[in-house]
Amino acid sequence: MQLQIVLPDESPDIDPAQIIGLARRAEQLGFHTVWLPDHLLPPGEYGEEFGGVHEALIMLGAIAAVTTRIRLGTSILILPLRNPFAVAKQVATIERLAPGRVILGVGTGWQEQEFANVGVRFAGRGARTSDALRLLRHLWTVGHGPFDNAEYGFEVGVFEPRPTAPIPIMVGGTSNAALRRVAELADAWQAVGLEPDQFPAHASRLRASADRPISLGARLSWPELPDDPAAEIAAWRDAGADELAVWLGPVDGFMDRMEAVAQTAGLTR
Repeated sequence: MQLQIVLPDESPDIDPAQIIGLARRAEQLGFHTVWLPDHLLPPGEYGEEFGGVHEALIMLGAIAAVTTRIRLGTSILILPLRNPFAVAKQVATIERLAPGRVILGVGTGWQEQEFANVGVRFAGRGARTSDALRLLRHLWTVGHGPFDNAEYGFEVGVFEPRPTAPIPIMVGGTSNAALRRVAELADAWQAVGLEPDQFPAHASRLRASADRPISLGARLSWPELPDDPAAEIAAWRDAGADELAVWLGPVDGFMDRMEAVAQTAGLTR
């Protein structure tokens, strides 16, 4: 099972250099992936509920420039809030900076007010997310028109840069719609809000409906380390998780908690 870190970006007081430094240390410690959250204009203050003070894709580009091995991703980017043509180009550019190390994690979003704040309709966001994922695949592989789609179709156009390697798509969520989207369009799944004993049933449903291998993961919040992190990690491994992403609370003390998790899991290099 691969261990991953969700980087802290919940306070306007965070220096971006701190986030970059934590990503570099996560690579040194042997974590598999670092993730960044995303919110454009939430209705409340940034904090544990609304992460993503800094623009996630720009931050990943900065992290790409100072790392060489660790995988870089979003957990999660609210795709229907954004222009998918721009997202395709941003992510492909990051992949050129970090060949083979980028994963795009997406979700449909849940906060209706945030959609209203940026002038995007909330209704139909699930279907638009699926259409946007189809568009991303087309741009990254075919690289030109035509693309037949009611929402994002176009006849003539050239897309560059195309990635040097396939960019995996991760879909987060546990709803029936999210699981269907994973099975149809994604390469990886990230569960949120499940316990280890709930994970196998969701994973079984997903595997039964997918026609190809899907990486199965979960995301946890540990603002304070549990009494026995090793037992928690083992429980998720036994439940069948391929990947385990952990958010370790606010930036103060984050480095110490991350190093403790690495040591507990036997990652420390």
